[in-house]
Amino acid sequence: MWQCCFSLLLSFTLLGVCHGDFPCSFSDLVNNLNSKNAFVRPVKDSYTVTNVTIDITLYSVVSVETSLQYLSTLIWFSMEWNNEFIGWDPVVNCSIKSILTTGVALWKPDLYVYEMIKHDDSPVEYFDISHNGTIESVKPLPIVSACKLNIFRFPFDSQKCNLTFGSYIHTVKDIEMSPKYNSSEVYTRSKNVFVNKGDWILLDIKVNSKLVPVNDANFSTVFYEITLKRVPVVHIITLILPACFMVFLDIVSMFIHAESGERLGFKITVVLGFAVLLLILNDMLPKSITAPVLGIFFLVCITVMILSIIGCVIVSYIMTLSKSQTVVPSWVKTWILKYLATLLCFRSLNKHGISILESETDSNNEMVNAERRNTTQISNEDSHEVKLLKELLDEILKIQEELTDSRIKQEYKSEWHVAALVIDRFILIAYLIIVTVVFAVVIAIWVS
Repeated sequence: MWQCCFSLLLSFTLLGVCHGDFPCSFSDLVNNLNSKNAFVRPVKDSYTVTNVTIDITLYSVVSVETSLQYLSTLIWFSMEWNNEFIGWDPVVNCSIKSILTTGVALWKPDLYVYEMIKHDDSPVEYFDISHNGTIESVKPLPIVSACKLNIFRFPFDSQKCNLTFGSYIHTVKDIEMSPKYNSSEVYTRSKNVFVNKGDWILLDIKVNSKLVPVNDANFSTVFYEITLKRVPVVHIITLILPACFMVFLDIVSMFIHAESGERLGFKITVVLGFAVLLLILNDMLPKSITAPVLGIFFLVCITVMILSIIGCVIVSYIMTLSKSQTVVPSWVKTWILKYLATLLCFRSLNKHGISILESETDSNNEMVNAERRNTTQISNEDSHEVKLLKELLDEILKIQEELTDSRIKQEYKSEWHVAALVIDRFILIAYLIIVTVVFAVVIAIWVS
């Protein structure tokens, strides 16, 4: 009986010693850890390299500022390293194998993101401290980083942005960075939790480690290449479709009669609306050496619209000349009514041809001259009735000359009108060819 009592007494004594010499609560453990030196790298041998493993999970792409060229993301970040000066035995500390705390004063790697352009206002950082000295820092981390955007295929573009994690004080001799998971695992985990805001789709995440040389020293880094694809629905609705509609309206306006001022006013209104789209596009795109193909498309379209307005003014001016100028210059007959009209298969020249007009004019002049010669051959001894007939014939010849002159003026007016129609058709065909080629090139670039 006394042996049992002695055993119980010894057990209570040992438990009292354990509780007195070793902490058993979380607060006691934290107080014990805070007594360690937190200002130097926690290695017993200065030549020992501290291995730091990095891991991120991309949770969301907050925004991609195209005009300012930066990427704003929210990631779940963790890094892990070993502290050789801390540790405890879970057997004598109530089986506590790890503690999670935010207020412990311990050394941690001087890690930063090389591309970061905004101060880190992240939430409180949590430390998961294991009994063997392994420490894991876990926190949600908002990052605003610089990203060189390639906007040539905007808005059907995909962007690659890097996040490089590394030390800014300790070289590779002190700290060596390495990724905790490979590329496929990081992408899979990020894809499962990724929150798509509708602007961008996550395509891939590649992970790699490399050395960055700075001032004759190498720094170990881990970089993540994030590939994103833009969702173009909003830009198609707000930019591309309105631009296509305006180009179509400008083409349709070419069928409005050129003599009326409605065509010119309508085309100017369309150009002003297209200029508003250009201003919207200019606010969205960054200042880059390489122009986006959508910007080139807009520029070509508005250039063709302005040239068509100039052509409309020229056509109106030619029709005005048909009222004030009765003679058509020879170069207009040769280059416009002959060559250009033939090239454009303009069939109206069958009614207003140059050769037909000139032959009819020459025959009328010959007829009038012959009749005048016949009247001059009448002698002065003719009777009174003959003289009356002579005067009547002169009046008829004058009327015939006036009718011939009126017909000639009408024919010249028709030639001016035909020249205006030929130029108008040339502008329409050139407009259609240019717009079709530009559309085909832009679509080929976007699809490729």
